[in-house]
Amino acid sequence: MTPHSHHHVGSAHEHVQHHESGLADLLDLDAEVLGPYLEEVTTWVRQHTPDAPRTIVDAGAGTGGYSLALARRFPEASVVAIDKSPVMLERVRAAALGQGLAGRVGTVHADLDHAWPAVGAADIVWASSSLHEVAHPGRVLRDVHAALNPGGLLVVVEMDALPRFLPDDVGLGRSGLEARCHEALARAGWNAHPDWQAPMERAGFEIIEQRHFAIEAHPDPLVAGRYAQAFLGRIRSALDGQLAAEDLETLDRLLAGEDPGALLRRGDLAVSASRTAWAARRP
Repeated sequence: MTPHSHHHVGSAHEHVQHHESGLADLLDLDAEVLGPYLEEVTTWVRQHTPDAPRTIVDAGAGTGGYSLALARRFPEASVVAIDKSPVMLERVRAAALGQGLAGRVGTVHADLDHAWPAVGAADIVWASSSLHEVAHPGRVLRDVHAALNPGGLLVVVEMDALPRFLPDDVGLGRSGLEARCHEALARAGWNAHPDWQAPMERAGFEIIEQRHFAIEAHPDPLVAGRYAQAFLGRIRSALDGQLAAEDLETLDRLLAGEDPGALLRRGDLAVSASRTAWAARRP
């Protein structure tokens, strides 16, 4: 979920920081809005973890929403959040400090495409929407297998579909705008990922369970508006040339704060999403 954003002023370093800061804001909103799902999925992980884990690794942690949820679910464990983005890891540290978890949630700056970092043996490795981002997932899965203690648990989570926010008729333009946006992004290969069962088995894991999570949320309208604004604003440039001019105009009006029907002024937004999770054990 990382489209190119057009930012023509400043250095390449400033461009990357701007891009990553926007994604970090979106991930923070995702964790805030989907809090009940975090509780549900970590409870499911707990069911497959008979022993008290000492070390949990969040591979591709982003801003740490899952790292912190795992720390809350497993109060006896230390959590290591790995990410290649310093911007993301700054958010992890700030959030851990704010939630009183700084003593149990640490960060490691590493790019999994280069090598698995030296974080010691783990009892649980968690990878949410990150495994499909690496160049050689088979190698990363083998690295995870080697890093886990015998009997250790690997959990891989993927987003089945991009989040939805809008009613079918938004009062602007033609009905079904969001569906057409998702269709265009699917044609561009957004959020594509494989069924991870076979790659996990090839890496030496025993599959325990595959679970689908359907998510429905009705957050405060302001929070829902900010979340929709962050996501739809992020995909906007990817839709140039992919949608009819009328649809692009409608999307721009939704994103523009001055329009009466704009996202930040609406009270009819709801959030729906879905995830698939694979739990596997190192024999």
